[in-house]
Amino acid sequence: MAYLGENIKKLGFGLMRLPRKDEVIDVEQVKKMVDMFLAKGFTYFDTAWAYAGSEDAIRQALVERYPREKFQLATKNAAWINCKTREDAIAQFETSLRQTGAGYFDFYLLHNLGEHRTEFFERFDLWNFVKEQKAAGKIKHVGFSFHSTPEELDEILTKHPEAEFVQLQINYADWENPAIQSRGVYEVARKHGKPVIIMEPVKGGLLANPPEKVADVFKKANPDASLASWAIRFAASLEGVITVLSGMSNLEQMENNTSYMENFQPLSDAEKATVEEARRVLASIPLIPCTTCNYCAKVCPQHIKIRKELVNVTKTLLS
Repeated sequence: MAYLGENIKKLGFGLMRLPRKDEVIDVEQVKKMVDMFLAKGFTYFDTAWAYAGSEDAIRQALVERYPREKFQLATKNAAWINCKTREDAIAQFETSLRQTGAGYFDFYLLHNLGEHRTEFFERFDLWNFVKEQKAAGKIKHVGFSFHSTPEELDEILTKHPEAEFVQLQINYADWENPAIQSRGVYEVARKHGKPVIIMEPVKGGLLANPPEKVADVFKKANPDASLASWAIRFAASLEGVITVLSGMSNLEQMENNTSYMENFQPLSDAEKATVEEARRVLASIPLIPCTTCNYCAKVCPQHIKIRKELVNVTKTLLS
């Protein structure tokens, strides 16, 4: 029996942190990254209306250069950002179609449900809207991304069993983190029988360059494996996972990630023990739990560049 995502490789290209040149997305470098990604057999691309310039960049780098059936494209609707009416929220969908030029979306997500944001999708009746778009052939699969508690996820999935998948923040650092509860939300999704797409597997880049004590744990176990590979393989080894999104920002990251995910092997028991040891070491180090997604800055009434400030503080803590 077929299941959602069975023909999708376990590495997806997250398009939130694309390379930039003079503060503008470097489309020419993105083209090279797309070419390498597809050449290795990977096909899943994840963007969003809220990722400034991303939908336009992937139209140029991917949609206009490859047959539509050669890839899966996902984007998202953030009804909680600057939407006062249902028409405002629906306009995001139309804008995404225009900016990507994709014709339809393989995966369409209601973006970042949880806490106060969930209510916007209910108020604007977007669950029925995406159902209508699916019937019209403009969406193949409907789901949502989520950043909140297991209890709230359980409530949403109980109310909306029509959701076909859930996108969750999961990484070894947050697996037992009481503020993120990666294990808890993952277990709720599995209880409801929903396939999972994983975001933030390297926690905004932190786990690709963790504190020295953490890096030493991995280097002792396998000095040849990149630090990012441990994080992405941990996420990809979980059952029920469609794909693991990596927000790659340059060709070097693309080459590294595809090298060990092209013929993906789940973590062995010994490797799982290594990751658990690294998690315990990391948990003992005081860090600010920021993935540099920049969502907070988008809605900050004082227009504070929060991500930049937190990155500087984190560097200070690690020095």
